[in-house]
Amino acid sequence: MYNQGAQAYLRTQQKTASPRELEASLLIKAAAKLQSVRDDWEMGSRELDEAITYNRKLWTILSTSATRPENPLPQSVKDNVAQLAIFIFSHSMRVLADPKPEKLSTLISINADIAAGLRGSPG
Repeated sequence: MYNQGAQAYLRTQQKTASPRELEASLLIKAAAKLQSVRDDWEMGSRELDEAITYNRKLWTILSTSATRPENPLPQSVKDNVAQLAIFIFSHSMRVLADPKPEKLSTLISINADIAAGLRGSPG
């Protein structure tokens, strides 16, 4: 019952949230997945792969959207988002190549900080 209510709330939130709020929520969701793996490191590599894959897919979408020519963001912001995405992709590969829980902290922090910036609050 709770799960059905939560799913309905999420669908409504996604329809009514601003794009910035939706992006922030998705970044927090990715950070939470990564944090969960970090906190319970013994879960296994499947959970790590899933969390890293979710985060990479999210950053692929964010960076592709942000860097489109028609996006009104200043070019310097577009460049910064692209560079950050490249860093996230390469760091993710380093985590998968040599898995250690502390390596997830960087990805968690970046997502949380960007989400806080999108929401207009300090990271």
